[in-house]
Amino acid sequence: MQQLSEQEIVRREKLQKIREMGIDPYPAEMYPVNHSSEQIQQDYVEGKKVTIAGRLMSRRIQGKASFAELQDSDGRIQVYFNRDEICTGEDKSKYNDLYKKLLDIGDFIGIEGELFTTRVGEKTVMVKDFVLLSKTLRALPLPKTDSEGNIYDAFTDPEQRYRMRYVDLVVNPHVKDVFVKRTVIMNTIRDFYNKMGFLEVETPILQPIPGGAAARPFITHHNALNIPLYLRIANELYLKRLIVGGFDGVYEFSKDFRNEGMDRTHNPEFTVMELYVAYKDYHWMMDLTEQLLEKVALDANASTKTMMGAQEIDFKAPYPRISILEAINQYTGYDIAGMGESELREVAEKLEVEVDETMG
Repeated sequence: MQQLSEQEIVRREKLQKIREMGIDPYPAEMYPVNHSSEQIQQDYVEGKKVTIAGRLMSRRIQGKASFAELQDSDGRIQVYFNRDEICTGEDKSKYNDLYKKLLDIGDFIGIEGELFTTRVGEKTVMVKDFVLLSKTLRALPLPKTDSEGNIYDAFTDPEQRYRMRYVDLVVNPHVKDVFVKRTVIMNTIRDFYNKMGFLEVETPILQPIPGGAAARPFITHHNALNIPLYLRIANELYLKRLIVGGFDGVYEFSKDFRNEGMDRTHNPEFTVMELYVAYKDYHWMMDLTEQLLEKVALDANASTKTMMGAQEIDFKAPYPRISILEAINQYTGYDIAGMGESELREVAEKLEVEVDETMG
């Protein structure tokens, strides 16, 4: 069993003290949030009463007052804790003990308060009351910057970020844009196809024969039927059967599985979108793809242009159309039309393209 760190031990001790105060550190009831940080920034009204919730991400305690930052799904908002505003009676333990001593960075809290602007113009929530919604038992890897601008403890290790996506989302908020844009892209594709009259379907994930691609499948066993089954490596064949059955156009967002090598761009479990339409040809498919990619770019980025590293890509249709042989000639200087296998191997080696005996 993994040994607890000093911080984890301290946080568990705080958890016990919170319970001893009669406070449930993990309440199950609904908390009536009515504003997000983004809504406050966009629709700010001085003195407006709001109810917000999120993670406590930073705080500066100065005696009976404290400024802090609360992070929700939309961003961050500054909040101001004042002991006498929160504890209007003689009992000041909610501020002095719960807030100052027992809360930690990363804890989820709910806040009722009023909007005001600080002397430096920062839109802020004056806390009138707060409630602990979830006590965090492990410290967040928050970066620290010294007086010379050096950054320490940043959560930047690629392997850790991929293994702990939930932490990456908390401490690197820009990562959330990838998740949001993925949803926008999928919704755009779905809406685009639906408006064309194509039918979204679901095809079997467990298949008696893995087909539609050349890949090694994951194998399982169906106990009731006493037969082997395979996680699908592709959904192609079942979609084509629906076309045979009489549908003019079908598409599917499917999870496919391939029991092969993996790296940063190849995962054994991945999502694929496939579309099959009757009575069309590849020229029609190229036209459709141009329209779809332009629409996706506009919906996801509000522009047809996007950056891929240092390269700007414009998805504005139409696109240049070029055959494979013409593209090879244009970008390598080799005209391979009519070449035999030995000549192709020689060209590949000159271009430092890896080839082996299985290729031919």
